[in-house]
Amino acid sequence: MAAQSAHQAYKTNSITTASPGELTLMLYNGCIKFLHKAKIAIEAKNIQAKNENLLKAQAIISELMSTLNLDIEISKQMLSLYEYMNHRLVEANINNDIAIINEVEGYVIEFRDTWKEVIRLNRKQQFTGDQI
Repeated sequence: MAAQSAHQAYKTNSITTASPGELTLMLYNGCIKFLHKAKIAIEAKNIQAKNENLLKAQAIISELMSTLNLDIEISKQMLSLYEYMNHRLVEANINNDIAIINEVEGYVIEFRDTWKEVIRLNRKQQFTGDQI
């Protein structure tokens, strides 16, 4: 019991002390986790778990959408991609379609990996003063 509460305290502290960039990275990782769980649930024919995990993934994508600054052109493009991903997850949920989940998961992994690189380059610039 004590180990569980210590783990929860660590997770809470990680979230409350994370930078906006790190929080975005956590969202991408969470989305990937829920997509993976949804695929396992489909294979196990556990419709409730599939639905819950796909809804969690959609909630994360919706949160990512809400953080976009639409005054920036790339954000408008990201919004369209996030909307597409959400639409595809609705289709995957209705049709129990792992292929669609794999498609969306590919996008999320690509966005996550790109975001990790942005964070790495930003940190490098902060510590060395180098221009990117």
